[in-house]
Amino acid sequence: MNLFTSTTTASSSSSKPLFCPSQNPNKSIFPFKIPCKTHISLPPCHSQQASAPLLLDPTPNAKPNNKLLNVEEKEDSVKKVLVVRRPVKEVSDDEDDDSGGGEEDDDGSSSSAIIDASLNEFAKKMPIFEPKRVDSGSQEKPLTVNLDLALYRAKILTKNFRYQEAQEILEKCISYWPEDGRPYVALGKILSKQSKTAEARAVYAKGSQATQGENPYIWQCWAVLENKLGNIGKARELFDAATVADKRHVAAWHGWAVLELKQGNIKKARQLLAKGLKFCGGNEYIYQTLALLEARANRYEQARDLFRQATKCNAKSCASWLAWAQLEMQQENNLAARRLFEKAVQASPKNRFAWHVWGVFEANMGNIDKGKKLLKIGHALNPRDPVLLQSLALIEYRYSTANLARVLFRKASEIDPRHQPVWIAWGWMEWKEGNTVTARELYQRALSISSASESAARCLQAWGVLEQRAGNLSAARRLFRSSLNINSQSYITWMTWAQLEEDQGNSVRAEEIRNLYFQQRTEVVDDASWVMGFLDIIDPALDRIKRLLNLERNSYNKEPSRYNPGANEDKINEESAGPSPGSYLGNDLEGLSGFDLDEFVRDKLSLDPDKLNVLLETAKSSAPRRIKPLRKIYRSANNIAATLPQTNI
Repeated sequence: MNLFTSTTTASSSSSKPLFCPSQNPNKSIFPFKIPCKTHISLPPCHSQQASAPLLLDPTPNAKPNNKLLNVEEKEDSVKKVLVVRRPVKEVSDDEDDDSGGGEEDDDGSSSSAIIDASLNEFAKKMPIFEPKRVDSGSQEKPLTVNLDLALYRAKILTKNFRYQEAQEILEKCISYWPEDGRPYVALGKILSKQSKTAEARAVYAKGSQATQGENPYIWQCWAVLENKLGNIGKARELFDAATVADKRHVAAWHGWAVLELKQGNIKKARQLLAKGLKFCGGNEYIYQTLALLEARANRYEQARDLFRQATKCNAKSCASWLAWAQLEMQQENNLAARRLFEKAVQASPKNRFAWHVWGVFEANMGNIDKGKKLLKIGHALNPRDPVLLQSLALIEYRYSTANLARVLFRKASEIDPRHQPVWIAWGWMEWKEGNTVTARELYQRALSISSASESAARCLQAWGVLEQRAGNLSAARRLFRSSLNINSQSYITWMTWAQLEEDQGNSVRAEEIRNLYFQQRTEVVDDASWVMGFLDIIDPALDRIKRLLNLERNSYNKEPSRYNPGANEDKINEESAGPSPGSYLGNDLEGLSGFDLDEFVRDKLSLDPDKLNVLLETAKSSAPRRIKPLRKIYRSANNIAATLPQTNI
């Protein structure tokens, strides 16, 4: 028996269970020929060539050396084919067509080698595993935790007034995470604090585009900026965009409602607050604003119930406690107001507004030492706040000396040179002391900050009184007219101007000015029936809500005085004011009568009450000893008034 024949038979029999070719020779489960390497090198297997010799052609004239060479060449070709193996699914359609046609070629081994060589080249071009690309991607964009850390660092820098460093950090955050809205909001607020309104507006516009308009915080902050600039229509559009982006964004509803309140649109404001409660649930700011509306309409019991709702929503809401305390101050419920102030400082021990309002309240009640102490505590906790020093300076001027007040005014102006009320109050004090030249300089300094704000209107009115007392009647008239052009609802300015004309014997002109005030003034009419629709939004339990808001009381039908909104406050009956301070406050304020201020300051604030004067003296020693001269930029009152916009009055 021939050796090659036996070998071929054994090889063919052993190869059958490995491949198991299909009965249909035209179909194959493999789109291309699969080379296989066993202990004997085999060429690619074809279903149509099963009877053909697999290794050599046993012809008698063949030379053995040539046959062995042929075997080695085929073995080398198989080795080259097996360099790179790729899955079947990675073969392209064109190569599938080529492999299908290769089965019909006579030279099977050469066609298989060509196809496998093309697969080998194709596989080399396929970037299946590339760890370098993954690593480079992770280096380009840091983890999200780095964004949180950067935002916190920027927040700390902003509190320390290091705006430039915070701005650089936020700009890097925007470059790494352009789709996150928080860096845009923080950067816009920093630019707004520096009065860079154009840049802040550009940042908000860029952020709204980067987030595809889906971030309500950017829209809301942008709306607040436009509202401060006086662009009411633009602010309304931006608040609307914020509520569209997220109807559960309570700050947008509340901010929009406050805007409408300032514009006198009470009904619209109530509707917005109602939507805020509907979509966002109970919120202390919405309840607080609603309570202020009720107090404005002399519905005091309903206001107290809404304040109670606000404090229940958030017992740490210092603003709610303060607003409630101010309501009781207006009603002359001094004991209740004091207890509410105690609640406010306990809710937020470092809140500068709480210490400021409480200190002014105690000073007005005649507790001068306690009022000074409260203001000094607030200044020790907030050394960068000029309002606390301003109020302390006015108290010192009234009950102490003008020199001490000047030092405090100077310190407050150095803390924030762009705070208009400090310059106005300082100018008023100098005018009362007879220093009219210095007072004019200080008034002009205040107007150089802004000539279109509410503070500017008060400054122009005070300056007009100064010129009236000095005999400059023409300048006084122009200043009064400029003040009314900013705030036409100022009762004091209108009546002061009318009194000026009355003193000059122009009684007809004085009467005309009074009539102009009553003709142009905006009378806000609040609809009490709105509360009935408001009940369905607060809570479906109408009976309980009716008891909460005391709808059966007759105080709903009370209207404020037509020409003096504060006139009815002195004629409050027992029903609206309540029988006693403790009756309407309920159990919320029990146990506060024993509040120890010194112990609270030591334990909670780590301050020594006996060293408050030392801290204030240290602050005073760093201030300069004389006022910086402003006379180089001083102009007369007529020239100042001429540069301001005028009205046809």
